[in-house]
Amino acid sequence: MAKKELTYKAAVSEIERILEQIEEGELDVDEITRNVKKVTELLRFCREKLHKTEAEVNNILKEEEDD
Repeated sequence: MAKKELTYKAAVSEIERILEQIEEGELDVDEITRNVKKVTELLRFCREKLHKTEAEVNNILKEEEDD
């Protein structure tokens, strides 16, 4: 089975879910550590996605200006 590609929206939803569990004290220490690492990876993904999208939009706008 192919791995489904992560979307920005799904990553943000997962971050929010994990933060809510941490804030409500639903996780033990081991789970908190694992989930903080997961949130860090998701934040990195979101940051990269935003930078890539910004670059793509800037390229499109630049092409329009050049026409």
